[in-house]
Amino acid sequence: MARFLGIDYGDARIGVALSDPTALIASPLAFIQNDKIDSILLKLRSLVDEYQITCIVIGLPKNMNGTLGERSQKTMGFADACRQAIPIQIELWDERLTTIQANKVLLQADVSRKKRKKVIDSMAAQLLLQSYLDSLR
Repeated sequence: MARFLGIDYGDARIGVALSDPTALIASPLAFIQNDKIDSILLKLRSLVDEYQITCIVIGLPKNMNGTLGERSQKTMGFADACRQAIPIQIELWDERLTTIQANKVLLQADVSRKKRKKVIDSMAAQLLLQSYLDSLR
């Protein structure tokens, strides 16, 4: 069985989602404060060990026309740092509109602005990871 970790890389926070052991369902897990890269990688390695992760899926924020912008470049740099520090498969996955989708879901559920801010990143990670898992079937 393969277990996956989904990551929505942001300037302030990094949303994290986790697949179930059968790799069918993604669930929001937490967020990591985006501060020092060494601290972030240590936390990710800890999650990889704790949940026996076999693959990390990092959302790649493409422009609507499919091109890569500045945000994409930062994310690819983060993915490279992960590849050097964590000896498992690291995938980049198109994440266009996942944060917007997550916000819509939370608004429909009438979640307050304060609570939305706490969960939006991990929910975006869940949406991109679920999209990736669905593509495997």
